[in-house]
Amino acid sequence: MGAPIDRSQPLEPITDLLANGVGYGGVDRMLRTVRKYLGMDVAFVAHFRETDRVFEHVDTDGPAPVEPGTALPLEVGYCAKVVRGELPQLIPDTSRVPAAMAIPLTATIPIGSHLGVPIVMDNGEVYGTLCCFSYQPDVTLGDRDMKMMQAFAEVLANRISEMQEAEKGKAQLADRVRDAMAAGAPRMVYQPVYRLRTGEVAGLECLSRFDAEPYQSPDKWFAMAYEVGLGQELELRAIGKSLAALGRFRGDVFLGINSSPSLICTGELASVLEGAELRRIVLEITEHAIVADYDSLACALQPLRARGLRLAIDDAGAGYASMRHIVNLQPDQIKLDMSLTRNIDSDHSRRSLAKALIAFGRDIGSIICAEGVETAAELEMLRSLGVEKAQGFYLSRPLSLEEAVRVRPVDVPVAATA
Repeated sequence: MGAPIDRSQPLEPITDLLANGVGYGGVDRMLRTVRKYLGMDVAFVAHFRETDRVFEHVDTDGPAPVEPGTALPLEVGYCAKVVRGELPQLIPDTSRVPAAMAIPLTATIPIGSHLGVPIVMDNGEVYGTLCCFSYQPDVTLGDRDMKMMQAFAEVLANRISEMQEAEKGKAQLADRVRDAMAAGAPRMVYQPVYRLRTGEVAGLECLSRFDAEPYQSPDKWFAMAYEVGLGQELELRAIGKSLAALGRFRGDVFLGINSSPSLICTGELASVLEGAELRRIVLEITEHAIVADYDSLACALQPLRARGLRLAIDDAGAGYASMRHIVNLQPDQIKLDMSLTRNIDSDHSRRSLAKALIAFGRDIGSIICAEGVETAAELEMLRSLGVEKAQGFYLSRPLSLEEAVRVRPVDVPVAATA
């Protein structure tokens, strides 16, 4: 193993880790720091199950005797014997411990020195072990090193407890999402989008509603679903329900459906849209959606747009991301966010930004639609600025399907179409 390691002073990274705790991603960093400090060849965290142990984290400079995820029977190796007291936690030289020499792995790996401590949870349950070993004996190992290993085992136990609680909470959230879907969620409502020049209904945006606890906004339901791995399933349910209503509306009326970029890139959306009359679909991507790869997203959209699908960027003006979406995706429609349309008749700054977006949209061939219109004055100002379409509570609240199919142009206030 070379010259003895100088462990007369603790390394700063070790004291930092002990002081600040260990995040799940920091376990590997912790193992490396401890292993290097002790001058050992391999360090690992093993989790005990009913009949075996799983090597959850492994650190070494060269080829490892085991890989992360490897499972071995509990009775094979040192771990269970250390926990039961059949082997000492500190073994500077395995050749001097008959019980260690009786273990076949001692010779086959080989293991010359070994430190192992149990990871004990608050309830007294043994989660597993934190271990280091060297291929050669190391008689410089002592009680000070053992105490450091025990301190890290305590830190790991605390972090594992936090992770288990988080996983339990995540499982509860997943159950809530599944229960809501089993009860029929989401319920779809339809908000009319009007042509401001004629007052005709141009289309309807399909919006999700949730009637289950916890009573919260749809965006929080979708965020919760994505947190527990059910986001795309919930999105596909909403899109499927929206598409099922398409035949209830006139052939010149579109449906606006919302989709995340991640769902589009999986190809699942294309499967759901197979056979649909795509010229009547406007796919809306929100300003708040994170796009990791615009090229991949554009590539996934291209065959759908070639078949007539129109693309809209939602919530434009709410932040910088909307402009990136617009520049990179060249949408057919730009939807002005309600934060921009609110009080636009009396707010010069909002009006100036709206004018710029409208001019930009006209230049690239995108239709402008205003969201969140709540007053006649806002609507009239938007119309005078050149906005072609609008939606909002002043024009119509979101409607049930039966209400939506009966909406007529006369529902648009006469003042707005004069």
